[in-house]
Amino acid sequence: MRPGRGRPVKRTTPLDLRLRGPSKAYSPAQRRLRRKSDFDAAYAGGRRFGNGFFGVTALWNDKGWPRLGLAVAVRTAGGGVERNRIRRIIRESFRLHQHELPGVDLVVSARSRAKDAPGTELHASLVVLWKKVKEQCATLPRS
Repeated sequence: MRPGRGRPVKRTTPLDLRLRGPSKAYSPAQRRLRRKSDFDAAYAGGRRFGNGFFGVTALWNDKGWPRLGLAVAVRTAGGGVERNRIRRIIRESFRLHQHELPGVDLVVSARSRAKDAPGTELHASLVVLWKKVKEQCATLPRS
């Protein structure tokens, strides 16, 4: 059938995205910070990293795997479309790099420059931050 008539055309994921990592590597319930107390603990005792687009706070957890929390504010990122775009980029980058990270709780907050930046720059920025977290947190004593 022709597109636009009858049933919708099946869209496929680009090949390079399918080959990057396991599809079930991101288990939302286990890999997310969901409680306010988890965010508060990370902010209170975590180590901070940052660059022009994002700030990351990392705190050791007792789970053995990294967990992600997002803090993308309306003032920083603007309307819902832009905030959700930034969140999707952060989650996808975390999904691809979580196997390299130590067991830490990560709170990623967007900075105002992230609003108008292209996705490729945001991905590159997050890769640098993941490397910083890996290097700096691997040598720190757990508290």
